[in-house]
Amino acid sequence: MKKPNLYLAFQWLIFLPIILPLCIVFGALQGVANTVEQMAQQMWTDVSTVEKTVEPSEL
Repeated sequence: MKKPNLYLAFQWLIFLPIILPLCIVFGALQGVANTVEQMAQQMWTDVSTVEKTVEPSEL
């Protein structure tokens, strides 16, 4: 059976409290950015509709 590398385990214990919150924050920011981008695209699609021609019977 292989002996565990205590140095790597120690590094994980030291850096995990730093890496995990950074990953959570950057993931949340990326989610917000994607949502805003999708919302802007949907707004642009809704605003830039093709104009409907008016039929004489509708007047």
